[in-house]
Amino acid sequence: MDFMYGPGFFGTRSPMFMDIVSAIVALLPFLMLGIIFLARMKKHKLHAQMQWVLYIVSVLVLTYFEIGVRLVGGFAKFMEGSGVEHDYAVIVLIFHIAVSVITLIIWTTTLLMAKKQLQLNKHKRAGYLTFFGVIMTSLTGGWVYLLMFVY
Repeated sequence: MDFMYGPGFFGTRSPMFMDIVSAIVALLPFLMLGIIFLARMKKHKLHAQMQWVLYIVSVLVLTYFEIGVRLVGGFAKFMEGSGVEHDYAVIVLIFHIAVSVITLIIWTTTLLMAKKQLQLNKHKRAGYLTFFGVIMTSLTGGWVYLLMFVY
């Protein structure tokens, strides 16, 4: 388990677990886009199944991330090697957390309410809103990563 807290593979100050999580979060919008195309190809059952798989994997990755951050010492520990102003980084982190939490709520609601939304012709809109949130989560997560481990 110690190797997870050793140097990551991106060549930054980041620990291995953070690079793994960051890579997954960077891929998330592309994976979701592929799943959206399943719905567009009328493969609705597969679309629904894959959305649930991606959602569950994402929640597990989020849990792994949270545990890893707590074990290492949290945001303050990560910011020790950064040349970025602390207050600026905190604002960006808060923005990222807000985007991520809102996206998780929308994604959860979209999955749980899919049948009802389909009856009301609102599922497509909810899906696109979720997709936009995943893109924003990925981008803001990358922004936080850069502030903590690159600059």
